[in-house]
Amino acid sequence: MRLTRFSDIGLRVLIYLARSGERRSPVTVAEIGAQFDLPVNHLVKVVGQLARVGWVTATRGRNGGLRLAADPDLLRVGVVLRELEGDAEMVDCEGSNCSLRGDCILRGALEAGKRAFYNAMDAYTLSAITQGGTGEQIVRMHRMYLNQAEGAAA
Repeated sequence: MRLTRFSDIGLRVLIYLARSGERRSPVTVAEIGAQFDLPVNHLVKVVGQLARVGWVTATRGRNGGLRLAADPDLLRVGVVLRELEGDAEMVDCEGSNCSLRGDCILRGALEAGKRAFYNAMDAYTLSAITQGGTGEQIVRMHRMYLNQAEGAAA
C-alpha cells in the first residue's frame, strides 16, 4: 500500500504544526512549502481539508497563518490517514469485468490488510511521531526559518 501525495503532505503539515507551540507567530503555508519543498497550491488544498475536519486553524490576512487545533496527544495517525486517504476498497471488483468477481478471496484479503494497516497506525498519536530526533529536527527547522525571516526583515 502506498499513501497518496495528499496524505503525505497532510501528515507533514500536522507534524510541523505539532512542534510549533513555542512560536508566537503562526506558521504560514509558504513556510511549510519552503521547508518541505512542496507546491503551495497542493498545500492549500491539504490545509483546507485539515481545517474542515478541525485539526488546523487557518487565519487569513497579514498576520494570519496556521496553528494546530487538535490535541497531538489524542490525534491518532490512523484517524488522519482514514480521513485523508478515504476508506474506499483497494480494488474495484464491481466496476470491472473480472471473471472471478463472485468467487474471489482477494477482495476480503485486501480489506483485512487495509484494516490491519489502519489499526496499526492507530497505535501512534501525532505527539508520539513528533518525539525524539524527528521533533528535534522540526524545532531546528522552525528556528532556522524564523532566523532567516528576521534577517531578511533587518
